[in-house]
Amino acid sequence: MREIVLDTETTGTDPAAGDRIIEIGCVELVKQFPTGRTFHAYVNPQRSVSHGAFNVHGLSEAFLADKPIFAAIADPLLEFVADGRLVIHNAGFDIAFLNAEFSRTGHPPLDMMRVVDTLTLARRRHPGAPNNLDALCTRYGIDNSRRTKHGALLDAEILSEVYIELIGGKQADLGLSLRPIPAPAQPGAGDIIVPRLREPVSRLTDPERETHLAFIATLGENAVWRDYISPAERP
Repeated sequence: MREIVLDTETTGTDPAAGDRIIEIGCVELVKQFPTGRTFHAYVNPQRSVSHGAFNVHGLSEAFLADKPIFAAIADPLLEFVADGRLVIHNAGFDIAFLNAEFSRTGHPPLDMMRVVDTLTLARRRHPGAPNNLDALCTRYGIDNSRRTKHGALLDAEILSEVYIELIGGKQADLGLSLRPIPAPAQPGAGDIIVPRLREPVSRLTDPERETHLAFIATLGENAVWRDYISPAERP
């Protein structure tokens, strides 16, 4: 299953009032495993950035002035997303902004039925507790020390780690666990059957492994992905 962890930064909080997207970041997962493929773009919103929004992400109008407008990045974004399931924290916010932008470019809206909202997942697992991204990083021991300001790609990378924890964490094991295979039953009542273990076989090519290790190296010392590689391979 292919999933796209997505985050945006915006000029404000209300697309209906004319606020626009100024940054988009996406991280590709396949079977809840990062492939190393990402999409990232800054966007010229063709309008001012609110003071409150600037304090959150630090993206100024001067910085965005020479960036492409949303119409120029809409097709590359949709090509990257393709038919992947979207994983978004507080998804209603980002989807509202994306669909407002797509309405301007003539693209069909994104369907909320293809979206997993990690905020909803977090509230179900931790009712009554803080469930913003920083709080979830603290709860799961995920390194967010680089997150001095919000950034779409960085937040998508961090959210990919949070998402794995929300759906089962290391118990989900990214498909790399040793799976028990029952031994053939022998005649006789009360025999104890001890399952054999199937040795895991990597299906990654060397270039794919190097790309993945390079991606893990950007996530910090406490990244959950480091637990699924051998000590000799750890960056």
